[in-house]
Amino acid sequence: MSILIKPIITEKATNDSELFNRYSFVVNKKANKLEIKGAVEAAYGVAIESVKTMNYPIKRTTKFTKKGLVTGIKGGYKKAIVQLAEGESIDFYNNL
Repeated sequence: MSILIKPIITEKATNDSELFNRYSFVVNKKANKLEIKGAVEAAYGVAIESVKTMNYPIKRTTKFTKKGLVTGIKGGYKKAIVQLAEGESIDFYNNL
């Protein structure tokens, strides 16, 4: 089971990483906080203070268009925000 799926690199997440040393990841829905902490420490070699998680549900949309009724779905996911210890950092752009 792969715990870390991908890092979240948005304007808000980048601002959090620069100001508060917090990094965001999309993680497996069944992973708990201890598994997420171990996976981030193993993958990036950093010390972690805390982990916060959020579950985002599936979103269903319906639109009325010229083609008729169009339905769509956006999959749900689990997001983890990891607070690193003082002096630690993660560089997502070093392997590009």
